[in-house]
Amino acid sequence: MTLTTFALIRHGQTDWNAQRRLQGATDIPLNDVGRGQARDAVAVVSAYEWDAIVSSPLSRAAETADLIAAGLGLRVARRVPELIERSFGPAEGLQAGPELDALRIPGGFRGAESDDEAASRGLTALEALAEEFRGQRVLVVAHGTLLRVSLSRAIGRTLQSVDNAALNLAHHHAVDGWQLEYFNGEPVMEPADA
Repeated sequence: MTLTTFALIRHGQTDWNAQRRLQGATDIPLNDVGRGQARDAVAVVSAYEWDAIVSSPLSRAAETADLIAAGLGLRVARRVPELIERSFGPAEGLQAGPELDALRIPGGFRGAESDDEAASRGLTALEALAEEFRGQRVLVVAHGTLLRVSLSRAIGRTLQSVDNAALNLAHHHAVDGWQLEYFNGEPVMEPADA
């Protein structure tokens, strides 16, 4: 059985993360805390050997990937546009409150990419990487919502929010699909069969 192993890492913290603002496709850079988180992630991911590192082209993910790659003595192979964060449209930059609530619709926000659209885009990108790097280990730096909805669809159950710069370790097999081994740095317990 040929497994492709993925470390799926959310970028480090930004000022908008700290302020609890929706970022989406808005290109907000890492802050100093986020740079430290990226450097700290090196110790966790260095337990494995990586064949390739790719990232979203948004600066917060690209810089996180660059810092991790430098810490591992590697380089980022490329930026993958399909890995950008889910677009929240007019909700980007908003915090919880009446203004954000006014934009809510089932499955997301008015004028934004839906959960379903983001999950399809993200999972398609990850499966293309699984095909390209079949049997290898790939470190992917992307975004919280994109990773959450894509992984949720891949494993068939709803996941909670993805922590900044935490290890999410998943395996892909062309026939058997996806298995999530670690989520937010913790081992994943398989649900008991009913």
